Amino acid sequence: MASSSLKDVVENAKPVHTRKLEVASYPAPDGNVVVEGWLRDERYVGIYRGYDAEIKGPGPVHGMCVRFLVGDYPITILDAEAEMPTIPNEHCIEIKDSVKKVIGEKITSGYSERIRHLLKGTKGCTHLTHLMVVMGPAALHGFWTLHAQNPRPIPKTMDEVGGLEYLINSCHLWAEDGLHMQAIRDAVEKAALEDGK
Repeated sequence: MASSSLKDVVENAKPVHTRKLEVASYPAPDGNVVVEGWLRDERYVGIYRGYDAEIKGPGPVHGMCVRFLVGDYPITILDAEAEMPTIPNEHCIEIKDSVKKVIGEKITSGYSERIRHLLKGTKGCTHLTHLMVVMGPAALHGFWTLHAQNPRPIPKTMDEVGGLEYLINSCHLWAEDGLHMQAIRDAVEKAALEDGK
């Protein structure tokens, strides 16, 4: 492997498995947003499961959907539902309604850990849980996109800058003492000074 890059391997091989995650946000009544997430797994080769001699052929393995209704402030999961049209075992469907446990969860710092805790182990489905973790940040983007389609007044204080509680220290870019936050503070200070003229 030392003589070739990982990219070379990918460019010169066919996948044995793919997982596709897709999340879309849709406007809903009362300024809310419906966030729909899909997780799709597909195998491109046959496999043996290790506990029997029967080969499982290639094809779709998982096709699962979760929908959230999000709104309020802080942004909160107001409703949740799931469907599981493609599952590897007929008993997987028994855990579908576990997604209702996330109703009332706020999509704020610690969201991913809270979702994993609510649905860990036998309380949930690994795949639905993974999908819901991915849907949290996407729900924020969908909600903000819906509500940022019209210009708003430039904030004159940091308290007026919407959404910072979701973003500060969420990643390198949003470090509290980082360059991006300093640029926001500078813009707010400039707007306040211009307003005071």
